[in-house]
Amino acid sequence: MTDDFPGGLALRHPRVEDHARVLAVLDQWWGGLGGETGSRERALLLPRLYFQHFTGTSHVAERPSGELAAFLVGFLSQDRPDIAYIHFVGVDPALHGRGIATALYHRFFALARARHCRQVHAITSPANAASRAFHTRIGFAELPGSPDAAPSVHPDYDGPGLDRVTFAHDLTAATG
Repeated sequence: MTDDFPGGLALRHPRVEDHARVLAVLDQWWGGLGGETGSRERALLLPRLYFQHFTGTSHVAERPSGELAAFLVGFLSQDRPDIAYIHFVGVDPALHGRGIATALYHRFFALARARHCRQVHAITSPANAASRAFHTRIGFAELPGSPDAAPSVHPDYDGPGLDRVTFAHDLTAATG
């Protein structure tokens, strides 16, 4: 655990019992984005296996009370050792604007650099304007999408009707 994290939050690696805690906050933290379908998609994106097999590259942040404040689920690519991937990140909306997500990303960047990764990849929904703006603000580039879609949108990326925007962050050029 570390206590030098923004907002007086304690940072640690997740445990399997954190799975239910994270699922319990998704709808509230995403403000119901996408309705029932969006809720189901978010839950399906975070199966228990992330809290069993990717804990060394993931983090949860807690308030002094132990209440969940933020999380980042990330991993290193098994097939492309130069790439790390941030799979899912959430911050309690009451804590937005305090540098918590940026701090989580920077910790992950440092971990990825230490493991000799050159890039970090991430995705988001095209409808998630806040996520797109955040990723761009901290140095991610939106990768070109399909010429038949809106700029940067990859139609059916995660299956029929599950369009995504993909990002890359160059760790060799980044200072963050």
